[in-house]
Amino acid sequence: MSGRIVVAGASLGGLRAAEQLRAAGWTGSVTVIGDEPHPPYNRPPLSKEVLAGKAAFDSLVFTPKASATDVEWRLGTRIVSARLADRTVGLDDGAVLCYDGLVVATGMRPRRLRCPGPVAGRHTVRTIDDAQVLRDGLTRPGVRVVVVGAGFIGCEVAATAVGLGAAEVTVVDPLPLPMIGPLGELLARELRARHEKRGVRFALGAGVAGFEGGDRVTGVVLSDGSVLPADVVVESVGSVANTEWLEGNGLDLSDGVLTDGHLRVGGRPDVVAVGDVARFPNARYDGVPRRVEHWSVPTDSAKHAAKVLVSGDPGLPPFAPLPTFWSDQHDFRLQSFGAPGLGLGDVRVLDGDPAGDVVAGYHRDGLLVGVVALGGPAAARAAARYRAELLKQPALTSQGALS
Repeated sequence: MSGRIVVAGASLGGLRAAEQLRAAGWTGSVTVIGDEPHPPYNRPPLSKEVLAGKAAFDSLVFTPKASATDVEWRLGTRIVSARLADRTVGLDDGAVLCYDGLVVATGMRPRRLRCPGPVAGRHTVRTIDDAQVLRDGLTRPGVRVVVVGAGFIGCEVAATAVGLGAAEVTVVDPLPLPMIGPLGELLARELRARHEKRGVRFALGAGVAGFEGGDRVTGVVLSDGSVLPADVVVESVGSVANTEWLEGNGLDLSDGVLTDGHLRVGGRPDVVAVGDVARFPNARYDGVPRRVEHWSVPTDSAKHAAKVLVSGDPGLPPFAPLPTFWSDQHDFRLQSFGAPGLGLGDVRVLDGDPAGDVVAGYHRDGLLVGVVALGGPAAARAAARYRAELLKQPALTSQGALS
């Protein structure tokens, strides 16, 4: 239990990894390295409460558990390389750290549009600094906002912009409905109707071809040739895994960091990955490795990975989390348990009505694999009841058979 474990990444996954390493019995040193100058903080409010001016940064900061107060934090420092065979990582200040164990928790960064036109006036929402700069733009009188991407973040930003009194808010996406990927057509259609009722416009079925303007954006050119006037553009077009520092080690980095069913990287007992950068097979569903960008995954994966890193995995079942997400938009909430994306071919209303509070069930081979609630507190409570049913579903063994 002596030596050093390096945690690469100082967001929620890095914090939970440090805490869980202590809980697993690690008594050696723990060094957490993060490129932001801020301590770990809660990111989901950035596109909602922070943009709306209802939450200050101090209210977002996580307080480490008492067991992890002796952890060394190197903030404002970026890991630029790793030599796994030598058990070393290189930092952007030229330092090289040796480790006995490594936790990969470097997360994601926003994907940017590569289109011709000015850059000023174009925003992403990933950090507290991003949100604060964007809020300054959204609170200008008469502001016209174009959100590119109708996923979680895009829909949340659009709802917040309407609430702040923006003159126009338009969401652009090449897909036919907002959030159709994770929700399917039934709820995506209802989601669009609820946004439109509250003042959001949609330009669906078209991509972005470029941006108009001189020093800063004044318009968004769509692939069909039309132009949307814009003073502020928010790009919410997916994420890119922060894995460049791991290149040259023979790892599969094609979509995050590929792990085995115990979150080990490259078959190495001394390297694990946690959070949304980890592409792991979820034993609850099948053997297909996937990344999961849900708030619950950093905590769940850190708990499992810490045990594996400290003690190996004798008798430890494969990682089998029940993913959870929620999204507050306008005056309603989306609440999900499980993996609805695996059951988009068989979606059924389990409770309520799509026009009001509703819970939809997502099935694969007749088995319930996920639920999504849309509406108010009643819908969320109904979804929570189905969570218990999902937890009772038989999980897959490491051989792929139902147990």
